[in-house]
Amino acid sequence: MMNEKKLYRVPPFFKSACALAILLLTLTACAATPTITQVPQNLFRDDLFVSNTNPIKANDIFVADKAMQQFIATEIVSQLRSTSHQRALFNALYSKAQLRLEYDSSYTRTASEAFAARSGNCLSLVIMTAALAKEMGLSVQYQKVITKEDWSRSGGLYFASGHVNVVLGKKRFDEKNHLDQNYQMTIDFLPPQDTASQRTVDLEENTIIAMYMNNRAAESLVRNQTDQAYWWAKEAIIADPQFSYSYNTLGVIYMRQKQYLDAYRALEMALKTDPDSLVATSNMVQTLEMLGRDAEASLLNESLLNKQPFPPFHFFNLGLKAMERNEFQQAKFLFQRELKRAPDYHEFHFWLGLAHFRLGELDAAQQEFDLAKANSTTQKDFALYSAKSDRLNSLRRQ
Repeated sequence: MMNEKKLYRVPPFFKSACALAILLLTLTACAATPTITQVPQNLFRDDLFVSNTNPIKANDIFVADKAMQQFIATEIVSQLRSTSHQRALFNALYSKAQLRLEYDSSYTRTASEAFAARSGNCLSLVIMTAALAKEMGLSVQYQKVITKEDWSRSGGLYFASGHVNVVLGKKRFDEKNHLDQNYQMTIDFLPPQDTASQRTVDLEENTIIAMYMNNRAAESLVRNQTDQAYWWAKEAIIADPQFSYSYNTLGVIYMRQKQYLDAYRALEMALKTDPDSLVATSNMVQTLEMLGRDAEASLLNESLLNKQPFPPFHFFNLGLKAMERNEFQQAKFLFQRELKRAPDYHEFHFWLGLAHFRLGELDAAQQEFDLAKANSTTQKDFALYSAKSDRLNSLRRQ
């Protein structure tokens, strides 16, 4: 939205070049970070939200349904005489000859949903792969990949995105298939060059569950389904009280409800679990302002600006305002500046293409529209950019 004034930063999806992991994970906190053994009783306000008629069940996330079991029987078992269990699963899922999965960042799916749709964001694909691996009896380890967070926006909210992958270990209790002994395979949904030399942090499955639920909470917020978002965020915190971004999401939900004291409590927990979180700090500044605690807000905002003078989308939003004023040369400069910070974000390329178009620079506009299409993360965006690109191609031929 061109008139956005406040920065609402919600945890991400696993959205990145790989796809989308809807949570911004900062799991590199030092040992001094306090361990949350019990969630405060006053953190949840069920009375503010419509009761959840569709209970959230964590066990449903990793269920391998009949279609997935049949896939293992027909597409994987036949390979096991000539290759390892891990390689057979990888071949069946991602080789050209068999199941072709495409990335879609619009919705975080369970294992069976991702399999049925043949599509999913990074987190969905990790969950689906893990579910199939466990059905085959393989051991599974999840990893957080330490990368620079990617930012996106939707529905007036800003999202920071992290990235996870999955490591498949040997088949439990299998002494016959020597190919599996002490053999591990990491399956990642980012291009190899993006993760080749990056550090990882092991994650427990309860954190993956919290990530999934936090993603669903954020996705519900985008759709203005605040009641549903609350129940997802609550379950995410229960699943893993150490996962800071679920508290941040809950804080944003309370902010939407104008329950600023409740928002303060939630964001206080977010900062307790991750004191360095710029996302939670930004939201806390706004919450303190709404509570009339201006002096505290000012001090915290000063600290935030010292760490991050130009927040994500800063130059992009200035570029949008320049476009409204028909200052297309200035807009082009600002979009280019934002792209230096996030060279793969589709919306930046799209608007830079529009600025080029308004300046009569049709070849440059075509290039940016094509880049926007190539970097799109939903079918809706892909269709929009394809239409713009095709229309411009038509104009250039004329």
